[in-house]
Amino acid sequence: MPDLLLELLSEEIPARMQRRAAEDLRKLVTDALVERGFLYEGAKAFATPRRLALHVAGLPARGEAVREERRGPRVGAPEAAVQGFLKGAGLTSLDQATTVTDPKKGAFYLAVIERPGRATLDVLAEILPGIVKSFPWPKSMRWGAASAQPGSLRWVRPLQSIVATFGPETENPETVPFSVDGIAAGTTTRGHRFLAPEPFEVRRFDDYVQALERAHVILDADRRKDIILHDARDLAFARGLDLVEDDGLLEEVAGLVEKPVVLMGSFDERFLEIPAEAIRATIRANQKCFVLRKSGTEELAPAFLLVSNLVASDGGAAITAGNERVVRARLSDARFFFETDKAVRLEDRLAKLDTIVFHEKLGTQGERIARIAALAKEIAPLVGADPALAERAARLAKADLVTEMVGEFPELQGLMGRKYAALQDEHPSVAAAIEEHYKPVGPSDRVPTDPVSIAVALADKLDTLVGFWAIDEKPTGSKDPFALRRAALGIVRLQIETNLRLRLLELATKAASAILAFRIWHQGDSDRDIVDTVNRLLDGKDAGLIPSLVFALADRRDLDWSTLQYRSVPIAADLLAFFADRLKVYLRDQGARHDLIDAVFALPGQDDLLLVIRRVEALGAFLGTDDGKNLLAGYKRAANILRIEEKKDGRAYDAAPDAARAAAGQPEERALAEMLDAARAEASAAVAAEDFAGAMRALSRLRAPVDAFFEKVTVNADDPGLRENRLLLLNALRAATREVADFSRIEG
Repeated sequence: MPDLLLELLSEEIPARMQRRAAEDLRKLVTDALVERGFLYEGAKAFATPRRLALHVAGLPARGEAVREERRGPRVGAPEAAVQGFLKGAGLTSLDQATTVTDPKKGAFYLAVIERPGRATLDVLAEILPGIVKSFPWPKSMRWGAASAQPGSLRWVRPLQSIVATFGPETENPETVPFSVDGIAAGTTTRGHRFLAPEPFEVRRFDDYVQALERAHVILDADRRKDIILHDARDLAFARGLDLVEDDGLLEEVAGLVEKPVVLMGSFDERFLEIPAEAIRATIRANQKCFVLRKSGTEELAPAFLLVSNLVASDGGAAITAGNERVVRARLSDARFFFETDKAVRLEDRLAKLDTIVFHEKLGTQGERIARIAALAKEIAPLVGADPALAERAARLAKADLVTEMVGEFPELQGLMGRKYAALQDEHPSVAAAIEEHYKPVGPSDRVPTDPVSIAVALADKLDTLVGFWAIDEKPTGSKDPFALRRAALGIVRLQIETNLRLRLLELATKAASAILAFRIWHQGDSDRDIVDTVNRLLDGKDAGLIPSLVFALADRRDLDWSTLQYRSVPIAADLLAFFADRLKVYLRDQGARHDLIDAVFALPGQDDLLLVIRRVEALGAFLGTDDGKNLLAGYKRAANILRIEEKKDGRAYDAAPDAARAAAGQPEERALAEMLDAARAEASAAVAAEDFAGAMRALSRLRAPVDAFFEKVTVNADDPGLRENRLLLLNALRAATREVADFSRIEG
């Protein structure tokens, strides 16, 4: 069957755009073909630093003919309806339609529309120009004289030529006849910019790949990566060294070369005094080169690997020497930064943080550090950390942001702080926390285990979350400019993966107190008594009011305390719901059901994530049994009856049933009433003891009496008193299940 070969050759395609562009090209072309009824066997797109290419295999030479019957109006219908039918069917008169009689609806017109299959070549010529002209580059440009005309072509860099051929393998393929802004599709392309700049002709995809290779171009990015990786490993091994592998750098470098050639350079061993991470960042960021280790160790070697885009006549000596000069200069800068930074203690840098604004509504970095330090000290006992060390670590955690090294290489934040802290003989836990308080950064990042690191990490993330909740800068849709979802997921992972028992509402309350203190303090000294009042409330019975008090005060200082106590500002609950969403994301990857998480979180006071997970696990196991499935079905039947009857009666059946009336009723009624009391008491006691499996066992005993009740007892009895008591029994069933979860949130 015929194949399509399409190549778009341009001046340059940035490495970071290549993968996405290749996928966009494949999807745009194949979607347009399928939409028009042209199916294919396979499609693959490719990208190099200069070209996008697409091969679509197994296309038909022509589309299938279409036969369609279109029903029209009744015979004798108004003229307007008849004309609309003729126009829609592409007919000029009713003579071209047939009349069909329906025994029920009478006679009506019918148009039989037959369209011959279109040539695939014509369809390609129709769709490809639009795809090229509307290609979704993240950044694009116009060029040349045509750029002054409206609607002129935009491309990532100037488009130089288009190859577009279509035909079977056994015949000479045809050129797809189209052009874009004066660039006509043809069969001519070019190879490597320097090694094979002359044009040459290509026809089929297999010939195209081989011709490119002869012209020093490796089309497939994955093959270029494989060549670079294996050549780098082999070259390192030949010198008795190990490659420090870097998938991100490998992907980037493969997008910078069409003919990868791996070369080795070296630098002065004295530069190894610089921290290894700084050497790697310098060489990686500035020269896109790989660093090497001494074989079998973690110690860096004074050498690096570069990837050239040339097969040089001198074996790459000049290219290597040029890279060595630049690396030497960059490492000299890094060494200067390191030596300069070592001369100043971390605590002596803190004053600079008072001049750096974290957020205009949340103060400077210095003010934020003060809040984090106070919160870390509060959290420390809860996670088994020394409060003094947690406070010290929090105060120094951001100090490296104003060092020369982090200023040059922001990706080293935290890590350089740890290095400098160790050099000034800080406690090892303090030094570790300076680096680890950012963790976990993503779903695959490790979670810190040192208690001091955990305390500071929790404080940092909580201050961020509560702060942005306070100023109503919550994530919306896909927008999350302050990475709040990542911060919440970090807290979820910290608690679960280190097996911590924490009350998130209590911690959020303490963080909110610090935010309130900051926001009010900066409005005048006269409000310091309010801050003191809030702090006293934190230690007393009214601590639960703080989420409302904090954010109400932050918005309006003129509210009196009695108003504040009853003002509904559900920040804490909203934040807990946000944690629930992040927990769902985390547990979904573990295979847990989101509806079970909802069912547990719907109960009041569910802010200990470890207990939530244990409840979810126990609930999932219970619902996997016959008893669980049947009890859930019985619950839903009871809830449905209650909903209907409560709506009809205009009242809620939320009181306790009359035990005497139930005892005097049918045996099944009496058995259910007795079992409900016993099961609810047993489940409640098990939940209080955190024995959630035991709570589920208690509920499982309800299965038989519930089944019997619905089989033998008529809920809507003629006797109003009997009916009411039976509805109250159903409510008691609803209440009993709420000892472990809100069954109304469970699907199925």
